[in-house]
Amino acid sequence: MSAQPFEVSPVEVLVGDITRQPVDAIVNAANSSLLGGGGVDGAIHRAAGPELLEACRKLHGCRPGEAKITPGFRLPARFVVHTVGPVWHGGGQGEAAVLADCYRRSLELAADHGLASIAFPAISTGAYGYPREAAAETAVKTVTTFLSAAPHRLNRVVFCCFDQASADLHRAKLQALNEIRE
Repeated sequence: MSAQPFEVSPVEVLVGDITRQPVDAIVNAANSSLLGGGGVDGAIHRAAGPELLEACRKLHGCRPGEAKITPGFRLPARFVVHTVGPVWHGGGQGEAAVLADCYRRSLELAADHGLASIAFPAISTGAYGYPREAAAETAVKTVTTFLSAAPHRLNRVVFCCFDQASADLHRAKLQALNEIRE
């Protein structure tokens, strides 16, 4: 499930398993309890081991749009940034702002911890039902705006997509944004 990465420095898009990414932090598209679940959340908890669950219990949950950080335990990544994305209710209930907050607050936590690299899944596009194209647009805009706005050590941001269709959407949004900026 791996393909050649598409890169517009320092952002790259690839299809792969986020639990195997050689980055400083991976982002967990968590539920508000932070105690594990399905999809990306369950995969991260399984790969990190039971220590992750114990660390998450001490965080006492997380609100949508917020982010919290734990060690990565058995993952190649040193840290896991947990963020809770919005459930899609048609787009009129502030979902885009909450999704942007997920990306921004995850990046802020990474920067606050002096990290150089981070990998994101396509937050909220699974069980939470966020339309993939709209989610990719919000993700790309938020990440590129953050990277250009302030000094930090982040020099690699990966959109680690579960499938080719999601990766293609992220690539298209990234290319379109770069063409606008040129």
